[in-house]
Amino acid sequence: MNYPLAYLITFTTYGTWLHGDKRGSVDRNHNEYGSNFLPKKREFEQQDCKLLKNDGVLLDEKCRNIVLNAIISQCDFRNWFAYAVHVRSNHIHIVVSALEKPEKIMTILKSYSTRNLRASGINKLRFWTTHGSTKYLWTKEKLDAAIQYVRDRQGRMMAYGCTKKTEPGAKATGETLPALSLGL
Repeated sequence: MNYPLAYLITFTTYGTWLHGDKRGSVDRNHNEYGSNFLPKKREFEQQDCKLLKNDGVLLDEKCRNIVLNAIISQCDFRNWFAYAVHVRSNHIHIVVSALEKPEKIMTILKSYSTRNLRASGINKLRFWTTHGSTKYLWTKEKLDAAIQYVRDRQGRMMAYGCTKKTEPGAKATGETLPALSLGL
């Protein structure tokens, strides 16, 4: 299989971005790249709200740091390279390079984040929405743009980090990225 340079993986916390939300959403009929989002519809949102298994999940500072550390640890353990990880109160962005399918990466990162949240005493039936967004980054320009988007275009800096390992392809120059910078 041909793997891209990296992926931009995004997933949201459970119950915080329902169908019909004013920010736009997707469903089975509106999920092709470049297709329009579902229109804002209060009745879609109300219907989804009735189906929730627990309240919506917003991550506070403690939870954001737990999730960030779980993601960085799994990337290090699996020899994936996390260029940028930004954990927001209701969504997570990860730019990661790995010889895996992005859906598998997302599943593993959600699983270990959940495990670590529960180990710290935070108990919810569900923390994450089903699936998320997986964008393939085939060029250096797309990779650089994704890193910049995750790092600089998410509003006030929250839990942010990248892996400690040398950036893929940077061994010749010895460049490294900072281990973990929390801008809280």
